[in-house]
Amino acid sequence: MDRLAATALPGLWDRLTGTQPDPDLWVVLATLAAALAVVLPHPVWRISRNAVTIAHEGGHGLIALLTGRQLTGIRLHSDTSGLTLSRGKPYGLGMILTAAAGYTAPSLLGLGGAALLATGRITLLLWAATALLVAMLVMIRNAYGVLTVVLAGGAFLLVSWLAGPQVQAAFAYAVVWFLLFGGVRPPFELQAKRSRGGAGDSDADQLSRLTHVPAGLWLFLFHAVSLCSLIGGGRWLLEG
Repeated sequence: MDRLAATALPGLWDRLTGTQPDPDLWVVLATLAAALAVVLPHPVWRISRNAVTIAHEGGHGLIALLTGRQLTGIRLHSDTSGLTLSRGKPYGLGMILTAAAGYTAPSLLGLGGAALLATGRITLLLWAATALLVAMLVMIRNAYGVLTVVLAGGAFLLVSWLAGPQVQAAFAYAVVWFLLFGGVRPPFELQAKRSRGGAGDSDADQLSRLTHVPAGLWLFLFHAVSLCSLIGGGRWLLEG
């Protein structure tokens, strides 16, 4: 048994940290088109936005933990809204970073994924995403949230273990394109809601109360992060 572990673990590590060949350009462009097809049409976006909500709430939760707050639970709802609860001081840098992490998380995750794909680390991206989803599952506190995270994690697990290299590459590129494009739309939706007098307790408004900086400036930050991530990540994917 020890001998088997000694030979299996290095092979597993090499597979995780090794590089895989880049897909053909047509695959990159096809996955770009597929991502746009699930982000731009509103009826499809109403469903695909659930994946962005997972990243959004996961961003809140991760930064809450990293800043020393106590994460108590995450809820994901069928209307694509979500809620992340944490305990700690209701003010200060930790609370500010936690509140700012939601709208920026999908785009920054997409940017990080693009960086991994640009270096050919497709397997590492798939396994890292699976690990993050498993960790998030522990903190989900409602049935719909459990279902969506299990489905997302199951998809990553099946592709990373059972699919061939070309399918893995196409899946990874599609996911990263989706995060990059999907991260752009929510700030515009929030801006539209606020212009109609809604979303008074949005992340931007909470940040405004925490920092005494106008909510519009925080919206500008969300836009800047998402658009810069799309430009930078898109260049990496297309040049890779």
